[in-house]
Amino acid sequence: MKTTNQFFTAITAIFLLFSSFSFSQEEKRPMYISVTTMYWNSDSDMSMDDWKAIEKEYMDKVTDKNEHILWAGYFTHLLTSNSNEVVYAQTYPSWEAIEKAAARNTELENAAWPDKTAREAFLKKMNSAYAGFHSDEIYATLPDAKMSSAELPEDAILYVRKNKQAFPEDGTKEELKGFMDRMLTDVINKNDYIKAYYPNRHAWGSDKRDFVQAFYLDSLGDLDKMFKKNQELMKAAFTKEESKAMGKYFKSHGDYIYGVVKL
Repeated sequence: MKTTNQFFTAITAIFLLFSSFSFSQEEKRPMYISVTTMYWNSDSDMSMDDWKAIEKEYMDKVTDKNEHILWAGYFTHLLTSNSNEVVYAQTYPSWEAIEKAAARNTELENAAWPDKTAREAFLKKMNSAYAGFHSDEIYATLPDAKMSSAELPEDAILYVRKNKQAFPEDGTKEELKGFMDRMLTDVINKNDYIKAYYPNRHAWGSDKRDFVQAFYLDSLGDLDKMFKKNQELMKAAFTKEESKAMGKYFKSHGDYIYGVVKL
């Protein structure tokens, strides 16, 4: 997906990197997020309602009871390179919790379905919705998040921007932070179309340059409105020279849009 304004495209990749949105002291901030990209099994005859029902049962009996998992959710393809994509994400309080969560899932599965035959049948049916391959990434969360202030509606979307970082010789953390402080005050705080925002950096996976931004919006129709509002706010806040200086910190990006699944 391409935006309609090159000025916006050049610098969106880095806005909020050093923003001051943060988790409150009372909230338990997730430190890592695992992202598993799966694909629908073309041979499966499972309906969407059946898929949601079986995943909800597992979520209720296992995932929600796993103390090492802070949050979990599903997202389905809207505008990505593969229409069969199903993305599953989980957040954790620590690196150690990732391994502990897997072992705890096994314990909870045994408790939820004590009969081995019944348990294996349930898991086989659940997994039959997906093809036999998937990919995994683990990201370290950043504290600069805009938390959702209300429950998202049924048509909510997740817009994901996967940026490739650059490391310019003439760049400094101080310069970028100064730009981002202004970006936060003059742009993101004033854009009501962004309902929540979560930035993450590479921890384990295929490319250490990855800096991933996740934006929650009320609907697909709000995506273009968000872009236009950002263009308007940034044009007022930054000169062309400042925009060019910000753009040097990232090489490129990819855009992905998913539907938020409510089980």
